Amino acid sequence: MSRNKPLGKKLRLSKAKKQNRRVPLWAMLKTNRKVRTHPKMRHWRRNSLKV
Repeated sequence: MSRNKPLGKKLRLSKAKKQNRRVPLWAMLKTNRKVRTHPKMRHWRRNSLKV
């Protein structure tokens, strides 16, 4: 990947990185562990970003 990225691409990549987190523990506890997985979780190798 190139070292110098445009600002827009950099911002989109950082947003995707922040979104790619597990479900918070309080959410699991609140829903009595019905919500365990995050539907929008993305793996860096399997799913590609359309950036």
